[in-house]
Amino acid sequence: QVHLVESGGGLVQAGGSLRLSCVPSERAYHVGWFRQAPGKERNFVAGITATASETAYADSVKGRFTISRDWTTNTVFLQMDFLKPEDTAVYSCAADKVTWGRNPEFYDYWGQGIQVTVSP
Repeated sequence: QVHLVESGGGLVQAGGSLRLSCVPSERAYHVGWFRQAPGKERNFVAGITATASETAYADSVKGRFTISRDWTTNTVFLQMDFLKPEDTAVYSCAADKVTWGRNPEFYDYWGQGIQVTVSP
């Protein structure tokens, strides 16, 4: 069982920045970030492979969000810049040893989720 600990959410004004962190309890997992707004389905935000050789982004965040990982601390970061009110959601990181991508079904392990609120 892999546990994921997320941090870094909060309230920010439109145009501001936040950095989310996700720390898996084990190393060498593919990681994805997803978000879910109230009354809406969960959507892919960004993903990164275990070796960081590949990344992927949703069109809605491309150019504003950056996913990266720090090997020394085994942390995956989601740097979110130029935030918009429509980015408001609960953000969750997910991990899998074998698969990664935009489909949440690719991931076996999920964090609890963290609230991000962007005010106008």
